[in-house]
Amino acid sequence: MAFSFLTQELAIDLGTANTVIFQKDKIVVDEPSIIAIDVNTKKPMAIGKEASLWQGKTNPNIKTIRPMKDGVIADFQAAEHMIRGFIKMINSKRASLFSPNLKIVIAIPSGSTEVETRAVRDAAEHSGGRDVYIILEPMAAAIGIGLNVEEPSGHMVVDIGGGTTECAVISLGGIVWNESLKVAGDVFTSDIQQYLRQQYNIKIGESTAEKIKIAVGAAIPDLETPPEPYIAKGPNLMTAYPVEVPVSSMEIAHCLDKSIAKIETTIINVLEQTPPELYADIVKEGIYLSGGGALIRGLDKRLSDKLKIPFHVAEDPLRAVARGTNTALKNLSKRHSLPYLMR
Repeated sequence: MAFSFLTQELAIDLGTANTVIFQKDKIVVDEPSIIAIDVNTKKPMAIGKEASLWQGKTNPNIKTIRPMKDGVIADFQAAEHMIRGFIKMINSKRASLFSPNLKIVIAIPSGSTEVETRAVRDAAEHSGGRDVYIILEPMAAAIGIGLNVEEPSGHMVVDIGGGTTECAVISLGGIVWNESLKVAGDVFTSDIQQYLRQQYNIKIGESTAEKIKIAVGAAIPDLETPPEPYIAKGPNLMTAYPVEVPVSSMEIAHCLDKSIAKIETTIINVLEQTPPELYADIVKEGIYLSGGGALIRGLDKRLSDKLKIPFHVAEDPLRAVARGTNTALKNLSKRHSLPYLMR
């Protein structure tokens, strides 16, 4: 095709915490979903990693915004600026007189309302998308994990992202039953902030809580090889003097317990609604964990012990949804036979 160089195909996982964009089977953007905006002019000043370094450190003229909340767009204008900025990031690497026509497949949470879905589609279109297709996150995660979603057997995926946990049973290219829960990575981060405030009278920011989650995050107190405690630093709430406290994985397991219990309940609810034949397939094959939350130490063991069903952590769980979205993009030519792609 003579003008194929004018068409650009992108697979976008627009996550609450991170945005991952695939182009031609390669990750071209993997950045935090955050943007810094000039309060007076409303113009973007930084996006992604650069904007995340500004978080919590801005003056009154600059505002850092995370446009995605609970997996959906909370600030439409900021989301549009952010998507446009990421696309510009890709195109700055190639010299072209014309701005390309964009064909986009974008992943959204399964619990998104029509209005929320429309907002994502509009943001993608306003950022230059000519053809925009939508895929639901649990379906994208299943494809990204490498499951054959079109076969007549049951697969179950639990995708724990930044804003939502998606539990879905998949068979014959469609979602048989799913539930979307607004308890995920962001809630874990705020649990850690609250725990340190109550337990040690120490105030920490979101990014420090995130670092603690990555360094010593755990779902069970008795890990086989626990990580070294993380030294949290911050002001004492009473005196404002600087304090340092070591935080262990055992403490984090205790502080995340209630939130993880909510995820367990959601998984049980989905299993209760699953037809018996598909349930039997799931028990035999096990349940797959994806998303950043799947990296919490001991989570698979805790869930396996509780539900008596094997749990498997996907390979590179952080990018499972993005990989699945990329596979859907590659299959666009046969989209009429793919029930999981929506215009």
